[in-house]
Amino acid sequence: MTAHGDMDSLMAFRSDDGGMLLVDKPREWTSFDVVRKVRGMLRVRKIGHAGTLDPLATGLLILASGRHTKSIDGYQAQQKIYSGTLLLGAVTASYDAATPPVDERPLDGIDETTIRGAAATFVGAQMQVPPMFAALKQGGRRLYTLARAGIDVAREPRAVHIHRFEIEAVELPRVTFTVECSKGTYVRSLAHDLGQALGCGAYLETLRREAIGEYRVENAWTLEQLSAAAELLRPAQTEAVDAGR
Repeated sequence: MTAHGDMDSLMAFRSDDGGMLLVDKPREWTSFDVVRKVRGMLRVRKIGHAGTLDPLATGLLILASGRHTKSIDGYQAQQKIYSGTLLLGAVTASYDAATPPVDERPLDGIDETTIRGAAATFVGAQMQVPPMFAALKQGGRRLYTLARAGIDVAREPRAVHIHRFEIEAVELPRVTFTVECSKGTYVRSLAHDLGQALGCGAYLETLRREAIGEYRVENAWTLEQLSAAAELLRPAQTEAVDAGR
């Protein structure tokens, strides 16, 4: 398993055959921002990622390079684990904190017991409607492009599986949770749907991807660590070029 500090994994990632790299995506970076940054730091042209993270989310992003990009579908198919917080008592158009809260409602009668009970109903196979602010295409256009233009379209529900939805702490209006789910699950939609089930509305406040299959974020490189490692690799790269002259 790739881990931060493993220089051999970086050398493999830069080879023609390519390799896999675990990166801890910072908040307010898109997944493609990370790909572009790593491409420049490590001087690798062909890089793909296994599963988009929203800009406001942090956590594990699996990158693949070179011929190893053929393995991306296999990584994407694995179960994901997320931790996060949601806020009860309002909704947002994006289902997260990227857009302003509206439709504020009281939390009368809502307590930890009712929240845990509602969360339990989402465990198992579910048909989930993606949020409008999503990268999915409909009619050849990204849903988020339509949403930003003020256009709301019907979205087809998708089959997902919630393996566990644990409520870790309740400090109203904030709820801390952990969810383990299948490929294609929108945790933003899960937060929104929980709010609808409770009758008070909810939206995702924070989200962190902790794991994809056996790969965990604690074994991932930060961009700062990668930058420092890339500096160490450059002298070796220069020597190799000089030796080939």
